[in-house]
Amino acid sequence: MLRISLSLLYAASVLAQPALRITDIQLIGSHNSYHLGLAPSEAALLLKANPRAAAALDYRHPAIDVQLDRGVRQFEFDIFADSKGGLFSNPAAIAQVAKAGLPADPPFDPAGVMKKPGFKVIHVQDLDYRSSCQPFIHCLSLINIWSKAHPGHLPIFILVENKSDVPRPGYMTIPEKLTTASFDALDAEIRSVFSPAQLLTPDDVRGTHKTLEQAVLSTGWPSLASARGKVVFLLDQESVTPLYTAGRPSLEGRVLFTNGKPGTPDAAFLKLNNPLGDPTLIPDMVRKGYLVRTMTDAGPAKRDAALSSGAQLLSTDYPFDYRAPNSGYSVRFESGNARCNPVVQAPACNPAALQEK
Repeated sequence: MLRISLSLLYAASVLAQPALRITDIQLIGSHNSYHLGLAPSEAALLLKANPRAAAALDYRHPAIDVQLDRGVRQFEFDIFADSKGGLFSNPAAIAQVAKAGLPADPPFDPAGVMKKPGFKVIHVQDLDYRSSCQPFIHCLSLINIWSKAHPGHLPIFILVENKSDVPRPGYMTIPEKLTTASFDALDAEIRSVFSPAQLLTPDDVRGTHKTLEQAVLSTGWPSLASARGKVVFLLDQESVTPLYTAGRPSLEGRVLFTNGKPGTPDAAFLKLNNPLGDPTLIPDMVRKGYLVRTMTDAGPAKRDAALSSGAQLLSTDYPFDYRAPNSGYSVRFESGNARCNPVVQAPACNPAALQEK
């Protein structure tokens, strides 16, 4: 009888605890998730001209579905608008390799997808343009296929950086200017791949609150249970926020969460990439209820600071068993592909609750 009573008391205490939220955990993500690095002759050419840049670009990630299998739950894609198609179909580096008398590198677009309209996944136009998936909508399709095959997975976060950089001397492709229409097209591409039931959007988080920020600071982000099997899109750069929030201050009807500024209606997600800066900044923002992404790479000190900061999304070039050449550096948890947030320390969080079905 006593055993039954204790069991009932334990069950009641569990039910009384607040639901575990997606901000109560930490996940590991890949930086420039699509990156294949330079082809051999391109690399040789850049190494001669700029050894430091060549070294910085000398990394590559496995295919998107392979990363998902390994436990990556946050991805980052750099995209350029290409509404008419063909803007990035003839990179300048190909001609420069030929001019230098180097062997031709493998074709980068044998299927001709770069000639078709749609957002393209490129790190640096004309120079570092090889991606494991192309165009952007195909990258999303790979995630969608994996997601449907793994129901109950932890939420997948997709960080999007819309680029419109002016090219450096010697590289000729002028990108399209970003407009509100560009972001309407981006929302449309995402919605063409994922159904409403697969997405966690700003409308879902805001609920009946007046602003998105008010929702996360008072009610908080949704429960982890309700977010399983879903995909969350995040907008990387704050410079384009005015375009994306135009007429929609709390991201009404939008797909992506902006990189917000605390005190503004759209602030729910923050990109704070330097965990070695103010040591109180990220933990304070996490405790308030914001979702935070930070970077881990530049050595063990930065990695360890990022892990202890409480930032929910930890982005690295070397997730889990993928190690940096020479040093063997990588970013991983003690076990599994998620862990309880060390800053939040939610009572409802335990390793068993984080297991994927």
